[in-house]
Amino acid sequence: MNEEMLFPWPATCPYCDASFEMLIDSSVGSHATWEDCPQCCAPIQVRVSVSPFSGELEDVMLGQDDDVF
Repeated sequence: MNEEMLFPWPATCPYCDASFEMLIDSSVGSHATWEDCPQCCAPIQVRVSVSPFSGELEDVMLGQDDDVF
């Protein structure tokens, strides 16, 4: 993990609508992972899109555990 490639990202839980901030690691490129909501503890799907050319963070998508991205 490269601390220079950690980005704070404002997030909203798709279950309880709680707002919180996530740290997104763009050093691993585009990837999918899971994060538990700090309020309701529900599992949130996280899909991170990173540009393969510039390495810049392009988008972060959040969804419920049964959503299909």
